[in-house]
Amino acid sequence: MVTKKTPNPTSSDNDDRYRRIWDVVAGIPAGCVLNYGEVARLAGLPGRARLVGRALGLAPKKMKLPWHRVVNAQGQISFKPGGAKHRAQRERLEAEGVEFVEGVIDLEEHAPARVIDKMLWGP
Repeated sequence: MVTKKTPNPTSSDNDDRYRRIWDVVAGIPAGCVLNYGEVARLAGLPGRARLVGRALGLAPKKMKLPWHRVVNAQGQISFKPGGAKHRAQRERLEAEGVEFVEGVIDLEEHAPARVIDKMLWGP
């Protein structure tokens, strides 16, 4: 009997995908947020939202990525409400002017493209 092996991506494949994700996250301006799926899409990895979470968890601390600017597709923090990580992410976002309404961020209002529009055309 012949069994089919599942392809196992090499470390360099993962490294390249992680770097692309990290580059996207590094480019999110203060006061803006993207959801995991959007980060994946911008990194050329559509449909790989979970990979974004993994990449952020594996990012070297010395990169000082603005990980807190990545939220779920509903505009919410993915960490358990009331937990230390949830509080830390919310505090960082609020310090940058991100507003929460009943625990939800208006993704359109805080999209990076909106910042560019404001810079070019005003409020």
